[in-house]
Parts: sequence; C-alpha cells; structure tokens
Amino acid sequence: MRVTLSDAARQYIARFEEETGARARDCLVYDERIVILVAAGDMGTAIGPGGAHVQAVEEAVGRDVELVEDADTPTAFVESALAPAAVRHVTLSEQGGETVAYVEVPDGDRGVAIGTEGANIETARTLASRHHDIDDIQLT
Repeated sequence: MRVTLSDAARQYIARFEEETGARARDCLVYDERIVILVAAGDMGTAIGPGGAHVQAVEEAVGRDVELVEDADTPTAFVESALAPAAVRHVTLSEQGGETVAYVEVPDGDRGVAIGTEGANIETARTLASRHHDIDDIQLT
C-alpha cells in the first residue's frame, strides 16, 4: 500500500530520522502532536537513552511526538498502535467488504486505548487503514 505524505509530514520525518537515527514509515500531523510510525525494530533507537532522542525531536519541532512501532502482521500492528494499552487478543473480521479489527482489552486499559477525546484509537484506526487495509478498530 502506498501512503501519500504532505510536505509537512515529510519534513517532520526528515527531522525525526536526522535526530534519532531511526527509520520512519509514516507521519500523522495534528494540531498539537505528531505521530511517527517507526520501522519495526527501530523503536529503541527512536526513543534513545532515557528518552533523549524523542525529546530532542519534540524540542526541535515544538510539538509532542508520539511513536508507534510498525509490525509485519495486521494483528501485531493493531496491538502496537494501541500501546501502551494491554491488548489480550485481536480478531480480524470481514463484514460487508470491510475489514474490522475487534480488540479485547482489559476494562482498566480501555481509557488508555481510547485516549483523550478518542485520540489514541483514531490514530490507530488511521494508521491501520493506511498500512493494513483495516477499515475500523472496535474495542470489546
């Protein structure tokens, strides 16, 4: 699947890769935050010792930076996109030509998975759609 990035997203990715040495696969730009999809296996490099790398990026761009690690399979990707919520199980289902990921999370982690004003789950939905053709994510 090919993802089209805005000029701003490309600039944020370039800055991120320059500051961290990690590879970025995608970037979502919101008013107050930026979400970077980090290549699988590069999360430690992206964060850096004590979070130093990601903090340097935040200072450079003047926004909060959130990281999501890429994964090879759709179910692993959904788990990663909803982190740090504990995901017990992900089931993919085809319904009416759409793919829906049903995600089982403990009651105590529902708020983490959803995020403030739904920000976390919407980010997960956007990334899952862009990279794994998943049309929706539903918490169970």
